[in-house]
Amino acid sequence: MGWGEVFALGAALAWAYAVILMRRAGERLPALELNLFKNSLGLMLVLATVLLAAGPSLPKYPLPELAIVFFSGFLGIAVADTLYLKALNTMGASRTGIVSALYTPFVILLSATFLAESLNAWQWAGFVCVMGGIVLVTWRRAKSDADADSVRKGTLYAILAMAAMATGIVMVKGILEQRPLLWTLELRMLGGWAGLVLFITLRRSWPKTLQRFSQPQPWGTIVLASVLAGYLGFMMWLAGYKLLPASEAAILNETNNSFIVLLAWLLLGEHIDRRKILGLALTVVGVMMMILI
Repeated sequence: MGWGEVFALGAALAWAYAVILMRRAGERLPALELNLFKNSLGLMLVLATVLLAAGPSLPKYPLPELAIVFFSGFLGIAVADTLYLKALNTMGASRTGIVSALYTPFVILLSATFLAESLNAWQWAGFVCVMGGIVLVTWRRAKSDADADSVRKGTLYAILAMAAMATGIVMVKGILEQRPLLWTLELRMLGGWAGLVLFITLRRSWPKTLQRFSQPQPWGTIVLASVLAGYLGFMMWLAGYKLLPASEAAILNETNNSFIVLLAWLLLGEHIDRRKILGLALTVVGVMMMILI
């Protein structure tokens, strides 16, 4: 196993463990405030890395490109991450982790629609497998570990999160290819952070937000989750894509779903059964069909 595989799998494991930690933290700190803290800390850490690696000179971006980068960050980070955390707190880590496998199919569908990238029959079949896996994981039986309303709401939050995240990535894809990668990603993170700040300001909820930050919180858990999700996992994800073919790195990154289900079972005591395992297997097979074939 080379360094590329190590980084790609490390990114998947870091994100999975961060999800478990954020699930615990979400019991005390609501999704919006948790996302604001995560992105604030991640923004500072990535900025420090960018300054060390690329220097303080900001490359010139045309105004339309800057607008796209900032809106991509708002959609993919402010909106998507908040919805993801709401799903996590609503229906648990294992279900949310598997529904997040919709991200790759959404990217492929949007790329086919807006970037003229074609889908073949195998990719459509893979999309069906992913949807089937999600149905198996989220379907509520008579005695379930989550009530039906929570599962429905959580599934909707997670699907909307993946759609927003995929849209944000597809719309900025061309700029990522043409402009300096680290600076573009930092500006995109700034757009997401600014979107959260603007939303809280427009709602006039800063007193409530600051009050929640001033209350006793599991700050060790929150900081560790933020570093894993917003910095270390992010950097290992980039390193994996740099050292491996994109399809191979993407497949290794998708193992985060398996890690989430297993860690949710081991650390959070969430129920796991044959139906969830089958649903997980279907999502993995579907993603592999869409990427490999």
